[in-house]
Amino acid sequence: MNIMIKSAFYGALIVGMGVVFSSSGCRKKKDTTAIIYVLDAQNQRVAGAQVVLKGESTITPSPPVILFDTTLSDGSGVAIFNFNDVYQLGQAGVAVLNIEARKDALSGQAIIKIEQEKANEETVFIQ
Repeated sequence: MNIMIKSAFYGALIVGMGVVFSSSGCRKKKDTTAIIYVLDAQNQRVAGAQVVLKGESTITPSPPVILFDTTLSDGSGVAIFNFNDVYQLGQAGVAVLNIEARKDALSGQAIIKIEQEKANEETVFIQ
């Protein structure tokens, strides 16, 4: 009788572990985004600015640019980048990207740290 109880217990434990592992593998990935606010010298948001995000290697000799994306800021001076294709579930790591913004004769630079499955925000001032 003891053997049957132990067998049932271990069988239930194995099934339970399978449920835990299979349910954690089905977790829906959250968005990984970069939200860039473009402001001028008067702290006013700038619409229509070209915003470039690029990641560069930190080793020497430096290989080509690792990541490069560009968009325009919208009517409220916000540029949104989506990195869902770059980051996969279970992947560890953070990216630090250079921000370059330009509109007409105005330009500015900043840096943003991108964390997986978060809305990462940064402001760049153009002068």
